[in-house]
Amino acid sequence: MSNSADSPGTQSSPGRTSRWRPVRLLTIAVFALAGLIFFTSFNTAKGTNIRTDASLLRLSDLIQERSHRNGELDESNSSLREDVESLAERDDGSTKAEDAKLAALEEDAGTKKLRGQALSVTLNDAPPDATAKLPGYPEPQPNDLVIHQQDLQAVVNALWQGGAKGIKVMDQRLISTSAVRCVGNTLILQGRVYSPPYKVTAVGDPEELQNALTASPEIQNYMLYVNAYGLGWKVEEEGSVTLPGYSGTVDLHYAKPVE
Repeated sequence: MSNSADSPGTQSSPGRTSRWRPVRLLTIAVFALAGLIFFTSFNTAKGTNIRTDASLLRLSDLIQERSHRNGELDESNSSLREDVESLAERDDGSTKAEDAKLAALEEDAGTKKLRGQALSVTLNDAPPDATAKLPGYPEPQPNDLVIHQQDLQAVVNALWQGGAKGIKVMDQRLISTSAVRCVGNTLILQGRVYSPPYKVTAVGDPEELQNALTASPEIQNYMLYVNAYGLGWKVEEEGSVTLPGYSGTVDLHYAKPVE
C-alpha cells in the first residue's frame, strides 16, 4: 500500500523541492525593482507625458520666456517713469537754469532719447561648415566660428573712443554701468537674452566712428577671422537715428564721488 503524496512521512522529489533557489529570489527582486520604477515615474509625471508635456520647459525656453518678460517690464517701467517725470515737471519749484542742468545730466547719463547721425556695426557667426578661405590658415575650431564677448566689447569700446554720444546694442541703450556679457552663443544684456546677429548702433560723427573702428587692434584681430573663416562683419551709415533712453534701474551700489 503506497502512502499519499502529502502523507507526513513522504519525502519530496528532487524536482519539487520547497527550498527558495537563488534564481527565483533574483527574479522576484527584479520585478520588485521594476514596480518601484514604474511607481516613481507615475508619481513624478502626475499623469502627464514626461517626454512631451509642454509644461516641462527646457532651460533655454525658460530663459527666453524670462527675457521676453523682462523686456515687457522695461517698457512698462519706461512708460511709468515718463509719467512721473511729466507730473514732477509741472510744479517742482526749480529754476530754468536748474532744469537745463538736469536735462544735460540726463542726456549724459543716457536716460533720455538721443537723435543724430548714426553708424551701425553688425556681427554674426560664421556658417557652421565654414573652412579656411585663405591659404596658410588652419581649419577652424568651433570657437573660431562664433562671436565672443571680447568681439562685442571691442566694437563698443572703439565707438566710445570715436566720440559716440550714445550707443545701443540690439534694442537697449548702454549707460556707464552696462555690461556686455556672452554665455555660450548668446548675449545677456541688462537681464535680457539675444542671439546673433548682433547689431551695435552709435550716434556721432560717422567718419570719426569708422576711423576708430579701423584703428582698434582688437577689431583688426577680429577681421583676420572675418577674412579667413567668414565671420559676419557689416558697417553701415544709418542716417538720422533716435536712440531710446535707458529704462532700467540706475541705482549705484559701489560708486564713490570724485573728490
